[in-house]
Parts: sequence; C-alpha cells; structure tokens
Amino acid sequence: MKPARVPNRRFLPGSPFNVTTVARPAKVFALDDQVTHDRYGLGRVIGVEENTVLVDFRTHKQRLTEPYPKLTLL
Repeated sequence: MKPARVPNRRFLPGSPFNVTTVARPAKVFALDDQVTHDRYGLGRVIGVEENTVLVDFRTHKQRLTEPYPKLTLL
C-alpha cells in the first residue's frame, strides 16, 4: 500500500495567511522637535542619545527609551 500524498496547494495572493511582516521604520527625533506623549502631554526634545530621548514637558523632564510607543512627532 502506498502512503497518502498531500496535494500541492496553490498560492493565493489575497490570502490573509500569506501576509509578510514589514518592519516599521524607527522613529528619529532631533533637538528642539516638538512632540506629544499620551501620558505627559506636549513637550520639546532637549536631548538625543543612541536609543534614548530626553523631553522637557515644562513641569518635568522625562527620559524615554525606544521604541517610543506613545511619543509622536508634531
């Protein structure tokens, strides 16, 4: 007796299971950029390091690290 063969499945370009993940570009901030944060509000970038941003929110200064999920450039 021969083992059962699985038929070749055809590629469906519109299938939701064929979605490739695309890496989002990293957010880049410069000195004096105006930003907004979901928790702290409106602020200005006063320091930029390799993977850290120092933001002045007037009432306090906050150091934020990548990937900056709640920080948006205005």
